[in-house]
Amino acid sequence: MKRVMIVGQPGAGKSWLARALGERTGLPVQHIDLIHWQPGWQERPKTEKLTLIHQAEMRESWIIEGGLSATYKHRLSRADTLIILDFTLWFRAWRVFVRTLKDYGRSRADLPEDCPERFSYEFWKWIWDTRHTGRAQNLALIEQAGPDVAVFHLCNRHQVASFVKNLDLPDNSGQ
Repeated sequence: MKRVMIVGQPGAGKSWLARALGERTGLPVQHIDLIHWQPGWQERPKTEKLTLIHQAEMRESWIIEGGLSATYKHRLSRADTLIILDFTLWFRAWRVFVRTLKDYGRSRADLPEDCPERFSYEFWKWIWDTRHTGRAQNLALIEQAGPDVAVFHLCNRHQVASFVKNLDLPDNSGQ
């Protein structure tokens, strides 16, 4: 496991999983939201976003979590591991709601500074509007993954916890 692609819809736990895997494996973590957004919730220009994510994808090792579906094909071609977090809308909505309450007015670690957590009608509408299309797009990655890509389709938090707990790491004790 050297290049890990994590996708899932809002509230699925992509950032948490990426941090947990980064801690377990030592791989560097890249949050797409840090590329997508600039301070003050300003969206970065598309050409700049694509350049930044392409640079991240070309590194020797990484964990990249998040969307920016325009880069999925290239990212998947570089990945050796694909993790799809596929939770129900209601579970994800609850997690987004709780996260927003918990971090309200503060920027989370997976967002640029000056992007304070807030209740946003546009974000909630986007979660609702993409509940089917976003899921379908993520699940389509399973068929697109090459034969050398380990694919993990995780559908609940128990599967995620088990995946992290049982992650096989190389034994470097003799080196």
